[in-house]
Amino acid sequence: MGRIVAVEYLTLDGIFEEPGWSGPYFGDELGAFQAANLDEADALLLGRVTYEGFSRAWPQMEAETGAFGVKMNAMPKWVATSTPDELEWNASALRGDVVEAVRALKADQATGSLLINGSADLVNALSAAALIDEYRFMVYPVVVGRGKRLWADGAAPLSLELVSSEVTSTGVPILRYRPAA
Repeated sequence: MGRIVAVEYLTLDGIFEEPGWSGPYFGDELGAFQAANLDEADALLLGRVTYEGFSRAWPQMEAETGAFGVKMNAMPKWVATSTPDELEWNASALRGDVVEAVRALKADQATGSLLINGSADLVNALSAAALIDEYRFMVYPVVVGRGKRLWADGAAPLSLELVSSEVTSTGVPILRYRPAA
């Protein structure tokens, strides 16, 4: 059975979108953390908005990001979308009921480990269905006051168990959680 890991940038007030606020705190430690997340993944699992942003940016970033960019561009991507457009960038659409599509994908031994970045609506749906095996949060020491939260009002309750924690030299805690039994 495949494993699903969600990796998210968060502010202290729970905002995750447009992480321009992360720049001053991003260094070698977070770079190594992100590289390890990508290295262990067999494919990306993305919402449509995150896919669109990534597919525009990453093909142009391969030269400057080296092996990370090569893997990011080459690995398979599964995209939760209801738009009939053709997908590019080595991506396949998950159509219909996204929870059932991901459940089937996760049950397929050949799929392996799936990495989610961003994609709050997808994370919310998969969290509610108990399909995410691990959450990894980088919590930036900033409050931005507005923006999209990872879990919106009305999100399904979720209890998590801390697996590990570390704090980077720039003050960003990296917190790993799994769903509580």
